[in-house]
Amino acid sequence: MGRLGDKELFLLDMDGTIYLDRDLFPWTVPFLDAVKARGCRYRFLTNNSSKSGQDYIDKLAGMGIRAEREQFVTSVDALIADLQSRPAYRLCYVFGTESFKGQLRGAGIPVTDRREDGVDCLVIGFDTELTFQKLEDACILLNKGVDFIAANPDWVCPTWYGSVPDCGSVCEMLFRATGRRPRVIGKPQPAMAQLAMERAGVPPEKTLMIGDRLYTDIAAGANAGIDTAFVLSGEGTLDDLEASEVKPTWVFENIAALHRAWEEGRN
Repeated sequence: MGRLGDKELFLLDMDGTIYLDRDLFPWTVPFLDAVKARGCRYRFLTNNSSKSGQDYIDKLAGMGIRAEREQFVTSVDALIADLQSRPAYRLCYVFGTESFKGQLRGAGIPVTDRREDGVDCLVIGFDTELTFQKLEDACILLNKGVDFIAANPDWVCPTWYGSVPDCGSVCEMLFRATGRRPRVIGKPQPAMAQLAMERAGVPPEKTLMIGDRLYTDIAAGANAGIDTAFVLSGEGTLDDLEASEVKPTWVFENIAALHRAWEEGRN
């Protein structure tokens, strides 16, 4: 375990960590300002594959936070990097939003949203435009044996009124129907954290992963070999921590408490 005061790159989960749905936590801006004032950096990491980086830039701008595209690493970024590092698929059936499909197409991935000849991979993300036709197509393709890749494994996505089923829940539905499970790209896999550190040029010992979910955020940090901070401002609870095999380096009530501890560690 490194010293909290020595951290220079902060990998921040978004929903449940810096805001909840569309409500920015009051401690977020002071923490981000302090990181910049110290000459350190932060990156926003999100498993939400239903939106593009530009969508998140616009969302944060509406909350009063100015951000650049380079400050975001999404599960779709990691998925694209993974697909580009492997032998190309002939055609990927995209089970997700139009934004998700557009990001893949823009990166040169051959995509379709129709069940047609040539499909050799099913790619699934958090789909806020879900239809039964997509579920049926997915089952038919999986029963044919196509490859199966998921952008993220989250069970739920938090909202102001509670939670809604996320990509992991739909993948579980498809498993119950077909017996097939996907290869997962996003958190808890280390790819997103590794991509963020590589792009920023900061080593693991100077990096901290911050998030509200043990099974994605904290596990991703552990799998990437970096220290982690579990915040209790979102989905995760102390009861979850007690029951989990995944243990964070530090636990804080929220980023305000982390901010205080970081400042004390640097002084």
